[in-house]
Amino acid sequence: MPKITFSRFVAGTMSWGQWGKEFSHQSMSNLIDYYYSSGITTFDHADIYGSYTMESDFGKAFKRAAVQRDKVQFVTKCGIQYLSENRANEVVHYDTSRAYIMESAEASLTKLQTDYLDVLLIHRPSPLMHPNEILEAVQRLKKEGKILHFGVSNFGPSQLDLMLSEGAIEVNQIEFSAVHYAPMFDGTLDRMIQHQILPMAWGPVRSYFNLQEDSKKERLELQLLELTQVYDCTVDQLLYAWILKHPARVHPIVGSTNKDRIASALRAAKIKLSTQDWFKILIASQGHQVP
Repeated sequence: MPKITFSRFVAGTMSWGQWGKEFSHQSMSNLIDYYYSSGITTFDHADIYGSYTMESDFGKAFKRAAVQRDKVQFVTKCGIQYLSENRANEVVHYDTSRAYIMESAEASLTKLQTDYLDVLLIHRPSPLMHPNEILEAVQRLKKEGKILHFGVSNFGPSQLDLMLSEGAIEVNQIEFSAVHYAPMFDGTLDRMIQHQILPMAWGPVRSYFNLQEDSKKERLELQLLELTQVYDCTVDQLLYAWILKHPARVHPIVGSTNKDRIASALRAAKIKLSTQDWFKILIASQGHQVP
């Protein structure tokens, strides 16, 4: 099995299509080329994105892009049964059955127009999931060469322990940011370091700009603006740099389709936050000093 490798930043595709910008295939192709030329080679998907249409749109766009398939990594997720005109679901629910995982992986391969997925993730833990059944599907897909690696998404400590009791997990995609820092304290990131599970972080910047809690937003804003002067950078760059400093080597997912914001995110990798400044941001977010 090849060693799992990703670009330090990951391109998130959720907003490219029906759930956001509604880009044409040519515009998506241009964006793929830009991400790749910028050094971001990992593209994150989920079967439900765009109400089950985004993978197909990306697959068509990728065929137009000037990028070879073996130079990039396709990550996708399955397990959420979403309400959509494209599915006969009566309620949003989770399905982690062997049959559904196999079916979803096959559908993703077809839509993305690829022979293999670099990583397949279970999108969310289900209260009905059993690790044996999930890993039976994963082992079959790996044996057939349809997926290279397996992981999960939004799994907390107990769900990670459950899955690890039956086999290896290589990726866990979680919400993690200076606003949503719980994975550092509930054992999630500890387990990922312990078991060499690669973390990807969704919402690394959006969680701050969408923050509704006024007092927390004010504290963070004052602290971040002060540090932008120290490091000669932007607020979003500081938010990325804060994540990048964590020893778990978290890979932030860049959800922007704006080329200037993408370039700005990449510059965050050059910011070396001091330990004290990193804690200043955490303290501003928590609203109290550390013990």
